Amino acid sequence: MSSKIFSSATIGLSGALIEVEVDVLGSALHNFTIVGLPDTAVRESRDRVSSAVKNSGFKPPHQCGRITVNLAPADLPKSSPIYDVPIAIGFLVATGQLNFDSKDKIFVGEVALDGTIRSINGILSIALFAKEFGVEELYVPKENAKEASVVEGIKIIGVSSLLSLVKHLGKQEIIKEEVAVDIKELCGNIETPLDMKYIKGQEHAKRALEIAAAGGHNILLNGPPGSGKTLLAKTFISILPKLTVNEVLDVTKIYSIAGLLSKKQELINFRPFRSPHHSASGVSLIGGGTIPKPGEISLAHRGVLFLDEFAEFPRAVLENLRQPLEDGVVTISRAKGSLTFPAHFILVAAMNPCPCGYATDIEKNCTCSPIQILNYSRKISGPILDRIDMHIEVPRIHINKLEDEKNGESSDSIRDRINRARKIQEIRFANLSTTTNAEMNIRDIKNYTKLDVKSMELLRNAAQKLDFSARAYHRIIKLSRTIADLAGEENISKMHIAEAIQFRTKV
Repeated sequence: MSSKIFSSATIGLSGALIEVEVDVLGSALHNFTIVGLPDTAVRESRDRVSSAVKNSGFKPPHQCGRITVNLAPADLPKSSPIYDVPIAIGFLVATGQLNFDSKDKIFVGEVALDGTIRSINGILSIALFAKEFGVEELYVPKENAKEASVVEGIKIIGVSSLLSLVKHLGKQEIIKEEVAVDIKELCGNIETPLDMKYIKGQEHAKRALEIAAAGGHNILLNGPPGSGKTLLAKTFISILPKLTVNEVLDVTKIYSIAGLLSKKQELINFRPFRSPHHSASGVSLIGGGTIPKPGEISLAHRGVLFLDEFAEFPRAVLENLRQPLEDGVVTISRAKGSLTFPAHFILVAAMNPCPCGYATDIEKNCTCSPIQILNYSRKISGPILDRIDMHIEVPRIHINKLEDEKNGESSDSIRDRINRARKIQEIRFANLSTTTNAEMNIRDIKNYTKLDVKSMELLRNAAQKLDFSARAYHRIIKLSRTIADLAGEENISKMHIAEAIQFRTKV
């Protein structure tokens, strides 16, 4: 006999339909074969499934002759133990131990040797695919059920064991459908004890961070050790607006594929903050592997990528950021194919001006030679600096300011202004894929950033005197658009252009 059960694969962040065909030839000698480009984890399913079926009280494969499992389409590489459950169900149907209508049902999950069903990665991508494909019921491991239940319009059944699944399909013991999760209620700001009101001084840097958060702009903080660069960067997350529903789904899909979700955190409902060490490799930053997985820049999608000690990163590693900073996506190409992951993040970089750190400190002498300072600054290439919208000098904090007990403006108050500016952008880009001013392309700039004569003259003069590239020229316009949004003004004025230029001047 033969059977066909439907399952799903994950390709990057997308799902794909997999037909699990099981054929049993009872008169032949025992042999269990899996075909259809399976990797090692999939080929080992035969051993897991055999033990799980036996220990669940059913007739095991070794008593049923020759078994052939085909995972179609055969030209699509199959990886991970996600197909254990559909293979086991297909075997039981093919041997007459189970009978049910498999139409409009998808099964995924890994089985343990005792028949329990373990969690898998990428379940949100599978659930979204199943909904788009028109599937009525999706059977997932119990631990993954809450993650999948955020997708509306599809019945999610969380199963804990192979035996309970068989009883459910045989209508002996019905498993209750997972209660849908209202994703809107889960969207929130990251819980952090850090607040802008506790940071003394640095008003210029705080203003720059507010603009960066409002428009999604990249920023570089440069200053001596102990001036507060790292603290400012870590507190930056507290002023970012809440994730939208679509952003929650996008970010959670990435973390699900990467296997970074836990039982306590089935959804990423706050803006990510990723801070890789400066010894990180290019693959860990960008993503990769034999089967490409998302790297730090994709894990920071719709959040913050903080690169502390920016100049200490190997130059070759930083050069990998060129295309993602420009396009908001990263394409990883391997011999087996290419996958594209989203990478719309705000880059916050912090660095010292020289090896000893005190080249710009007015109170402590620098011990570096001019050639050392020059070589240190050259660690960051021109193309990378050109892609950073704001270059901010963070000076030493005087002891008098540290002793001042008066708090500054709170993160909540700053976030309110940022939310208003983001709302303006939401309305402006309602019919576009663009979400923030920093993502505007040339056409968007022409449509939404009208400059008057005085503003255009100021920008032209600055571009000529400071040798701005075409990219820098357009980034200043986008930055000034954000400054105008924060001020609640429809048109960009000369004042907005002037402020954007001072933030752009490289340190």
